[in-house]
Amino acid sequence: MIGRKEYCASGQIPMTNLSCLAYILEEWTVLEYLKKYFLHVIIISLTICAILVFFIVPLTILFFIYLSNILLLMYQRNSEVKADPLSDVWDSARKTIANFWDIYARVWHGYELHGVKNLPEGPAILVYYHGAIPVDYLYFLSRLFLWKKRLCLSVADHFVFRLPGLKLLLEVTGVIPGTREECLGALKNGYLVSISPGGVREALFSDESYQLIWGNRKGFAQVALEAKVPIIPMYTQNVREGYRMFKERSKNFKIYFNFFPPLIPGLFRQLYESTRLPFTPPYGGLPVKFRTYIGEPIPYDPNITTEELVEKTKTAVQALISKHQRIPGSIWKALLERFDKRCKSD
Repeated sequence: MIGRKEYCASGQIPMTNLSCLAYILEEWTVLEYLKKYFLHVIIISLTICAILVFFIVPLTILFFIYLSNILLLMYQRNSEVKADPLSDVWDSARKTIANFWDIYARVWHGYELHGVKNLPEGPAILVYYHGAIPVDYLYFLSRLFLWKKRLCLSVADHFVFRLPGLKLLLEVTGVIPGTREECLGALKNGYLVSISPGGVREALFSDESYQLIWGNRKGFAQVALEAKVPIIPMYTQNVREGYRMFKERSKNFKIYFNFFPPLIPGLFRQLYESTRLPFTPPYGGLPVKFRTYIGEPIPYDPNITTEELVEKTKTAVQALISKHQRIPGSIWKALLERFDKRCKSD
């Protein structure tokens, strides 16, 4: 043992026990590295925590969707319901599910719905901008049913019907594949039919600039002309600030992800184009303000061509975005809008 005045470090300097221990620790290389990289360690740790939080809410949305399906299965079993999923027999179950999602919408996003008066009593096609996660569209469906007791059939991508365990929920909420025959049949029966021409591609690859990515899709316009129904534009404010998609070159992550190996440029895009499956992971879930705006109808015009109707619809949706959205979108400003009480729900 080293005494109170004994020598330490080759006997050159007399030291006490504590001062000798401090001297030895200072000589450890690991301490030097900790001093040098302490800030980096803190930044990486905070980044990992933030990433985990940003991915938890999207997973929570998925959990709630499956929970909704379980509730419908319980209702079906207890009531021994065998009627058509779109019939009024399911209205009490729909109301329960709609109330659940509407409460979540009010609490988490302060959700507002504007322009319901623009919806006709009869059939029509709603065309909307597709967010990274279309939870805003679930809010719209729920509030529309609670306010008007009206079911809007939703055209969904084919991969949605391959998700396990959601068959009953899709049927009861009126999710359809979107074939020409399905859409025409729904419109002839007086339903509202909603579609996002951008679909999954717009969800994955649009961003805070709110660019419409419709490609050459014009089936909705063909159906509208054939069914002689109006087209109604719809858009949700701040939908991209609530949820975004991770991208290889995302500005939001360029500072924090330098320690990861670089991804192949366009990897997620290549995977989607080859498989038509959404491999790009979403993140976010911050309680930003959501307001859905339903625009004025574009009436049926027998003298307009399909291409002209597509452009007219695109212009109407873009006009809603330009009027109600800050571009580029800002997450912080969208959060502050939760305290803006100037807008009221219709």
